[in-house]
Amino acid sequence: MNYFHCCHRNTINSITIPKSKQNPTPNFSHFPPLPSQLLPLRPTNHFFPRKLGFTCSALSVHDTKKATLSSEPIENEFIRYLNLSPKELTLVLKNQKHWRKTLAIFNFLRSQSLTDYTPNPIHYNVVLRAVGRAREWDELRICWVDMARDGVLPTNNTYAILIDVYDKGGLRKEALLWIKHMTARNMVPDEVTMNTVVRILKDLRKFEQAEMFFKGWCQGNVDLDAILKNNASSNNGDESEMSSGFSPKHFILTELFKSGGRPTRSAIMDTNINQDVGLGGNKSRKPKIPATYNTLIDMYGKAGKLKEASDTLAEMLNSGVEPDATTFNTMMHICGTNSNLYEAEALLIKMGERRIIPDTKTFNILMTLYAKAGNIEKMMVFYRKIRDSGLKPDRVTNRLIFKELCARNMVEEVELVIREMMSFNVKLEQQSLPVIVKMYVGCGLIEQSKLFLEKHCFVRRDECISSSNYAAIMDVYADKGLWMESERVFFRERDTKKDLVEYNVMIKAYGKAKLYDKAVSVYETMTSSGHWPDRCTYNSLIQMLSGANMLDKTRTLVVDMKSAGFTPRHETFSAFIACLARAGIISEAMDVYREMKIVGVQPNEVVYGSLINAFAEMGEVEEALHCLQKMEDECGESNQIAITPLIKAYRKLGCWQKAQELYAKLKENSIDGPDTIASNTMIHLYADLGMICEAQMIFEHLRQKGRADGISYATMMHLYKTMGMLDEAIQVSQEMLQRKELLTDCTSFTIAMSSCAANGQLHECGQLLEQMQMRRILPDVSTFNVIFDVLRKGGTPYETIQQFQTSYTDGKPYARQAIITYLFSAVGIYEVALKSCEAFVTAGITLDMSAYNAAIYTYGQSGKIDKALSLLMRMQEDGFEADIVTYINLALCYGKSGLVEGVRRIYSKLKYGEIEPNESLFKAVIRGYRDVGKPDLADLVDQEMRFSLKLQQEEEEEEEEISNT
Repeated sequence: MNYFHCCHRNTINSITIPKSKQNPTPNFSHFPPLPSQLLPLRPTNHFFPRKLGFTCSALSVHDTKKATLSSEPIENEFIRYLNLSPKELTLVLKNQKHWRKTLAIFNFLRSQSLTDYTPNPIHYNVVLRAVGRAREWDELRICWVDMARDGVLPTNNTYAILIDVYDKGGLRKEALLWIKHMTARNMVPDEVTMNTVVRILKDLRKFEQAEMFFKGWCQGNVDLDAILKNNASSNNGDESEMSSGFSPKHFILTELFKSGGRPTRSAIMDTNINQDVGLGGNKSRKPKIPATYNTLIDMYGKAGKLKEASDTLAEMLNSGVEPDATTFNTMMHICGTNSNLYEAEALLIKMGERRIIPDTKTFNILMTLYAKAGNIEKMMVFYRKIRDSGLKPDRVTNRLIFKELCARNMVEEVELVIREMMSFNVKLEQQSLPVIVKMYVGCGLIEQSKLFLEKHCFVRRDECISSSNYAAIMDVYADKGLWMESERVFFRERDTKKDLVEYNVMIKAYGKAKLYDKAVSVYETMTSSGHWPDRCTYNSLIQMLSGANMLDKTRTLVVDMKSAGFTPRHETFSAFIACLARAGIISEAMDVYREMKIVGVQPNEVVYGSLINAFAEMGEVEEALHCLQKMEDECGESNQIAITPLIKAYRKLGCWQKAQELYAKLKENSIDGPDTIASNTMIHLYADLGMICEAQMIFEHLRQKGRADGISYATMMHLYKTMGMLDEAIQVSQEMLQRKELLTDCTSFTIAMSSCAANGQLHECGQLLEQMQMRRILPDVSTFNVIFDVLRKGGTPYETIQQFQTSYTDGKPYARQAIITYLFSAVGIYEVALKSCEAFVTAGITLDMSAYNAAIYTYGQSGKIDKALSLLMRMQEDGFEADIVTYINLALCYGKSGLVEGVRRIYSKLKYGEIEPNESLFKAVIRGYRDVGKPDLADLVDQEMRFSLKLQQEEEEEEEEISNT
């Protein structure tokens, strides 16, 4: 076999073995000659754990028989086993919880030369199983060598154990080679061994080979060479790996094949007689144990051979072999996976008829099948039956129940299951914690998720939550932008050390919340905690900082990443190039692009799109076209990302024909047609040129495809208004307001408000602003410009608007809130206005004049005159004197409340010169008199206003003439 030659000579030669401990290697004629370097390896310093109370070396019998007890604890611990019978010793060895203890007892018994103890195959099998299940391959090899030295021949059960432990240890192909070793000793696999081999081949999905091995065994003719040959041919990659490098597991296997006693001819004959069949015999036989039939049924089910699976079950019953719970479980799974749920459930009834008690796995299978079918109610029925049957849910049950219920946000049902588990003192599994937290967060129950973690995660003392599960919990919060909750888990004191994945998730959480300084801080503190950033750390940071246009920090991280030996991903290069392009540093962006190609990362459409967009924004159309040509040469056809910036560039240059050609190219190359951005650009271009028909065609196409966004509607409204088509503009505006899905961000809301203001729909503007607040979308500068426009159209005095604009520009406290409050009052949304007003009036800080005036106006228009006057007194106490805007608002408040004396008092101040004549104030007084039912006084003030304003105008003209002369 090729793998016999896979060991490095230097490694082998570096191990020195005393001559007294070297034994001649048995000469197996069944195998090719082995290299002389492959001698049995043995550890020279292997000690048992001190907590077991002994310190002797666990070498071979050759060593331990000559040794004396080196410490008293060994004698006290194991001396009581010397007088036990072989059967009792078997039970002692089996009942040990740790493989070291099993091995220590066994070696102690073998070392006692004065006793009658003789090692036997059963005891060796127990030890081989213990060390094999612990994956202690060195100990298993030593045990195998000692077995040969003791003259103990391996039995069928020995090989079955070796095959089983190698299979469960992940060495399935090596496990099959034990069969070849077995047949080399002229031994025939018994049913248990055969079943183990079939199971391994089934798990490897070698169904034909498994069936061939089973049928060969039944006919007394096991053709293992053909099976191994087929297995090797289908795994050439693995074979080459075995032959090309040194693998400790493969070397252990080599030693195992090389070592071990060789049975005598008489022993071989006796073995064959006892097994009732030889290697070359033709005597047929059938399985006699349920486990074999169970394996065969499962194999046929996974191979999709339902008829053969059913025939095997029938043959099992005809042979007098009673099916067990595993048989029915397997048949249920096969029926369920083939959409025969009724038959699967009927098998449960058949189990009862045969008086076979279902186990927890039975109900788990039925729960899984109904969960996959989406029938959660039925799944819960079988979950209840577990406890009703006197069984306990296992880990599979709990994971399944939480996975399915949490995926459907069934909070009450999940909490009920948790309470049931607590009543039986069953703790939640670690893997279920992130699943349940995700459910709570997905339902918006953030506080409940925190309480859940406090109760079931943070308070655990008997079991430490793994770092990966902490990271999964943090990731749930991070995906929803809940960085504070992620931070709370991250900085929580715990017994376990944080893994790198937790740092990466925390960086992600800060990045999604746009807390870039905090993300960089986590990166900088990683090394002090014993962690070095990996590729994921650098890629995440570079991408998020590039998106935030933090160019200097991005450059530093790119240098750090290269110094650490990592190559950035496509997305990282793309983000960095896009950041440089947005900053207008095209030369450096091109340098990164060239470096990208040098390190072997092929630029994709996003990279070329960023470069094309940068050149297009700078008006360098030729360079943009050159990049487009490169993209088509390297990536195939160009796409939306690359062509759309060029259309924008041609629009800026007024080259509508070139833009039209590119747009037509997008239509040809894309199945779904040009995207929304490219289409909006063309609509804008046609709107600038007044080409109504062309713009309408694109807009209608977007509407039919459901792609028209706020910009599409706004551009068409602008086009219609420019061309004097007001009816069409109003129609488009109304349609936009009805489609709530178009209003997703500040820009779309601002466009909608602007459209409403243009059509005189001022109340609708206030409603849109209210929706923005409900969705927590902050208005920007453009939004406030629209608000000022709405106030002008609504008749708000010029002085009030000017005062608002000044306070907004100066960034006065609560200036934004005051403007929004005033708008709500002006358009008649008084309830919202009062709530908004209370937010800054009760803030406990000194307000500026614009905020006081807005609050006085709001209280007055809402009929809260007492609060308006109380606020006026508070304003004066804070050292502010009433200005012209204050008097305007007071006149309106008095009129709204029917206080004629208040209106007359303000008019008196105006009439007798205490307040300079002001048109807005005159109009406020006139409106106040009309609101209190004094139209005659309103007309009188109107005449006074005309006279005063005319006189004031004449005086200003005279002063201007004098100054000119």
